[in-house]
Amino acid sequence: MLEENVILVNENDEQIGLMPKLEAHEKAVLHRAFSVFVLNSQNEIMLQQRAHQKYHSPLLWTNTCCSHQREGETNIQAGSRRLFEEMGFKTELKELFHFIYKAPFDNGLTEHELDHVMIGYYDEAPEINTEEVEDWKWMKIEDVKNDMEVHPELYTVWFKIIFDEFYHFLEEHKI
Repeated sequence: MLEENVILVNENDEQIGLMPKLEAHEKAVLHRAFSVFVLNSQNEIMLQQRAHQKYHSPLLWTNTCCSHQREGETNIQAGSRRLFEEMGFKTELKELFHFIYKAPFDNGLTEHELDHVMIGYYDEAPEINTEEVEDWKWMKIEDVKNDMEVHPELYTVWFKIIFDEFYHFLEEHKI
């Protein structure tokens, strides 16, 4: 299987090239990404626990799904594709905001992403892809915030950053 490319961007989210995903993470090059938060009617977030065989951040909890857009894909198309690939369901997504972050990992790789954050709503249980996802659960937004403060080691580096942005966005916009 060929390694996927990520879309290299400048700070204005304008495409400036393509690069294999691993190389972009080794070189900490800014690239386009997305993060999906799925909430249910109880205002709980669907979290996923990354599969044990993932090459970084295995068994850590994170948002419903996240990944990288493919060339020619809109943000919403990419989010919908990956949500179905990882969690086994489709729901309408809405883009909320985007921001840039940089987060190094213990294994020498670095996420340097212009991240498009999306929200969707769903009340059913997912049908997880066990190659990508170990487990899943619903958690109230406040409980996630509190648990991250007490047990930060249980969550992915990027989720702690993205969740903070997401939490403040919800406070300001009352979605």
